[in-house]
Amino acid sequence: MPKIFEYFGFIFYFYSNEHEPIHVHVIHGGNESIFDLIMMNGELIDINVREKKGAEALSEKDKRTAKEFIQKYHKNIINKWVKFFVLKQAVRSTNIKKKL
Repeated sequence: MPKIFEYFGFIFYFYSNEHEPIHVHVIHGGNESIFDLIMMNGELIDINVREKKGAEALSEKDKRTAKEFIQKYHKNIINKWVKFFVLKQAVRSTNIKKKL
């Protein structure tokens, strides 16, 4: 379960046996939601939020924050996805300390 980003208490990670579409799990305050990156012709066109079974969902405010973060860092998320799942290489977590 590689952690890919930390951002002011938000943890962004992949499960090690993931599937497409590219998506990231986000935990904050013990709650968790999943964000699917919808791509077309190599461009991010949308981010769909879905709930993880058995977990309390992020609040609407936290979903907005996570979505804004993903919009800003989506290229980094995709690069880490490719590195981990396609190239089978380790990925490092990045701690973002600058507000969006």
